[in-house]
Amino acid sequence: MQLSKYEEARIIGARALQLSMGAPPLVKVKDQTATFIDIAEQELEKGVVPLTVLRVKGIGA
Repeated sequence: MQLSKYEEARIIGARALQLSMGAPPLVKVKDQTATFIDIAEQELEKGVVPLTVLRVKGIGA
């Protein structure tokens, strides 16, 4: 499923928050100066983010 730019932003933001609260990263962090957002983006690119998008048909139509 292709994510919209809004879904991507929401997932990256939610995962970055989890990381900032102490969740372990699911990708190997090479750069020690990487921000939580950078790590969340890497996780999304690799497809290992533990979040899903649920789309409901008929809302707003």
